[in-house]
Amino acid sequence: MREAVQALTDRYGRVHDYLRISVTDQCNLRCLYCMPEEGMEFAESASLLTYDQIVEVVEAGALLGISKLRITGGEPLIRPRLDKLIARLSAIPGIDDIALTTNGIFLAKQAKALKAAGLKRVNISLDTLDPARFRFIARTGELRKVMEGIQAAAEAGFAPIKLNCVLLKDVNEDEIAQFLKLAYEQPLHVRFIEYMPIGHADENWKKHYLPLRRVLDIARDEGYAISRRENVHGNGPSEDWSIAGGQGSFGLIHPISDHFCKNCNRLRLTSDGSMKPCLYWVDELNVKGALGEPDKMRKLFFKAMDIKPENHEMAAKLADEEQSHVPTERRMSQIGG
Repeated sequence: MREAVQALTDRYGRVHDYLRISVTDQCNLRCLYCMPEEGMEFAESASLLTYDQIVEVVEAGALLGISKLRITGGEPLIRPRLDKLIARLSAIPGIDDIALTTNGIFLAKQAKALKAAGLKRVNISLDTLDPARFRFIARTGELRKVMEGIQAAAEAGFAPIKLNCVLLKDVNEDEIAQFLKLAYEQPLHVRFIEYMPIGHADENWKKHYLPLRRVLDIARDEGYAISRRENVHGNGPSEDWSIAGGQGSFGLIHPISDHFCKNCNRLRLTSDGSMKPCLYWVDELNVKGALGEPDKMRKLFFKAMDIKPENHEMAAKLADEEQSHVPTERRMSQIGG
């Protein structure tokens, strides 16, 4: 790993070595917690960062200590020949870990090429194990294709394979035990995620929000002997748990009931060229004006450190309390998660 010229450290002493890169805001699904079924306005293709431009941003970041990347969307596998971008990013000195978050629909056909290009890990969104409920949550698509993607990822040699399950009260909370069983019986890491109010902090969000302590209660009710796992590679904000005798494990990502902002080490690059210091707040910096000017790009990274807030205050929104900043109006798919 290349030693950073100057570490990216914000006002609160947090060192940033992680960049999440959205390559598109478009998606083949319309998951109810991510975007409305109709009426979304997607970015014009001409406004998206090219692969050359993404590489330029990452090269600048790598000189400042960025070593870990995650490719997101929208659905990133919609972007043509994503393996070509992965190969270029993996060749940048200092970049030692590249992961992908996908809904899995197109993964079966691309898994081997992505692995060969240098992709290390995959996170696959899976909010239900029931085909009919899948159509309800995603509003389109087939669960079968996601399961085929999971199998293809395993066959391509990805490990660990993480499944991202957004828990929704009165929608899929009755499947918690089934997901725990899946983690027990197969070498999969199930990550339960709290429903976040990104771009739509409305009553519907409050209605379906579910604190993740429910998962631990059910795990114990099901008779599993569970224990905390510490220092798990690539776990990010996840609170990880082992199941005695199980092949896999599970994790809890609870940005609202127990936010993890004190350990935040990430920046986000949107598909249309904005750098976001925080997922929740409106603040963004346009990288396009710094392209072709290395010193200007370097200053932009440090500007992101200067304006990054201490935390996101989603819990305050849940409690209808006053917030110190302005929340973003972008939906999750437009930011990259």
